[in-house]
Amino acid sequence: MINPVIASVLILIVLCLLKLNVLIALLLAALSGGLIAGMGFTTTMSTLVGGMGGNAETALSYILLGALATAISKTGAANRLARSLSESMKDMKTMLVFLIAVIACFSQNLIPVHIAFIPILIPPLLGVMNDLKIDRRGVACALTFGLKAPYVMLPVGFGWIFHDIITSAIVDNGMNIEFGMVWKSMLLPGIGMIIGLFIAIFISYRKPREYESIGIEELSTTKDVENSSITKGEIGALIGAVVAMVVQIATESMPLGILAGLIVMWLLGAFKFNEIDNLMNSGIGMMGFIAFVMLVASGYGAVIRETGGVETLVEGAAGLMAGSKLIAAFLMLLIGLVITLGIGTSFGTIPIIAAIYVPLAMTLGFSPAATIALVGTAGALGDAGSPASDSTLGPTAGLNVDGQHDHIRDTVIPTFLHYNIPLIIFGTIAALVL
Repeated sequence: MINPVIASVLILIVLCLLKLNVLIALLLAALSGGLIAGMGFTTTMSTLVGGMGGNAETALSYILLGALATAISKTGAANRLARSLSESMKDMKTMLVFLIAVIACFSQNLIPVHIAFIPILIPPLLGVMNDLKIDRRGVACALTFGLKAPYVMLPVGFGWIFHDIITSAIVDNGMNIEFGMVWKSMLLPGIGMIIGLFIAIFISYRKPREYESIGIEELSTTKDVENSSITKGEIGALIGAVVAMVVQIATESMPLGILAGLIVMWLLGAFKFNEIDNLMNSGIGMMGFIAFVMLVASGYGAVIRETGGVETLVEGAAGLMAGSKLIAAFLMLLIGLVITLGIGTSFGTIPIIAAIYVPLAMTLGFSPAATIALVGTAGALGDAGSPASDSTLGPTAGLNVDGQHDHIRDTVIPTFLHYNIPLIIFGTIAALVL
């Protein structure tokens, strides 16, 4: 019998490669997986709709995030920052891409705002990227690296959440580990991602690439801001952004943080009361599609879990392992890749695979450190390269505002190649040497 998880993920990948809308591709892939598992149309669809609530907070966050990005852009604060970056990095295209990767890393740990900075910072930089003939595929890889590598390696910000999920999932399934063991076990897989970033910037996408200046006038950093003093609106935007960050960290709620930031910006005159409708409409236009994709991706994950195909997939792989740790590590990581490609979230994949991987790892004689590396890497695999991951959807939202950056061809495929392959290689090595 065909495994519903493998069949569903393959259908999703093929449909996306054929450039079918990601939202429709997710729906068709979910229905296909459910039907193959014998769930029927009605049960599959009700499971999908019921599971959409898992990403409800994320979806709301993205809509509000779009409004916040629009409000900040209106004040010119993002334009001023982008001009500073472009002037300091003039004729230094490689350094600019690296700087973007560093800023993206800060968004996960130092200032944990996740993809919030992308629609604010990247669109105003497109003009200078075009002037320097930077291949946006390299920028997409830099952004995805910054959105993913820090939480894989460092127990700070979103990394603390990811490492805590790994610790809890492994302990709950019968293996005693400590939180501090996780970052040590995940360093090798993280090094693989660093190597992937260097390959993307220095080899794969180093050659100049031409883009047309479509609609760049409104976003360009060439606006005359260098001789103007900072405005009241820009001050309000900066204070609002800080308030959004502080409230988000204090309450652990991104929607609440963004809402607080918007209120502060309005009170400080960054925008007028009668402009709120336009801000929300712009927010929906900018980030609404991503929000709906995340909702459907959560429902898709619920269908995948309900099919029972994950357990069957692992049981089938166990028969191929033949007691070999090398084969076992490789197959376990490959299964994690397949699961996460469909679900699109590393954080949501960990509890699913830990329930099966931990007993299997103990049976095969893997150490606690090696088990952490297997579970953590298997969960992280596929987040880069998944059509439904915010680690790919976010970069596309920023780089495609002028319609010249394809989600699948220019973000999904490059990030898949440069991060998932190194993760499999270095994750396997980590499982064998730890």
